[in-house]
Amino acid sequence: MARIDQSDDWREKHAPTISTFESLAIEAFGTLPKEFRDLTGNLTIEVADFPTDDVFEDMALETPFDLLGLFEGQGLSERFTMDTGDLPNKIILYRRPILDYWAENDETLGDIVTHVLIHEIGHHFGLSDDDMERIEENDDSPLGDHS
Repeated sequence: MARIDQSDDWREKHAPTISTFESLAIEAFGTLPKEFRDLTGNLTIEVADFPTDDVFEDMALETPFDLLGLFEGQGLSERFTMDTGDLPNKIILYRRPILDYWAENDETLGDIVTHVLIHEIGHHFGLSDDDMERIEENDDSPLGDHS
């Protein structure tokens, strides 16, 4: 029988909380190049367990686990004027679907959170899913499209 190293003892560990996910997202955002971060402006990042019922219906999801992250707002390429009444763009990371993805794949939780965050920031810059898929095809990263 294999001996368990005490540093790997998961018997006392719990799934990361929403606040832990927020910390992961802040840390992931902080590791992005400064020039990239500066271009995001007043973008806000939130964490929720699952998409709201409205998002679930609008996106015609089959299960609440189908969406890892969401960009809400107008991409930079869609903004033609400086409307003062616009709410800031927002990225929402969905904790439970990300944890489910993490449990089924051989990637670190931090890498998954970073990838989903970058993907959603891509929408902030006005990139489509197809645009990002083409970019990722030219990247050697093991992460695929997670949103």
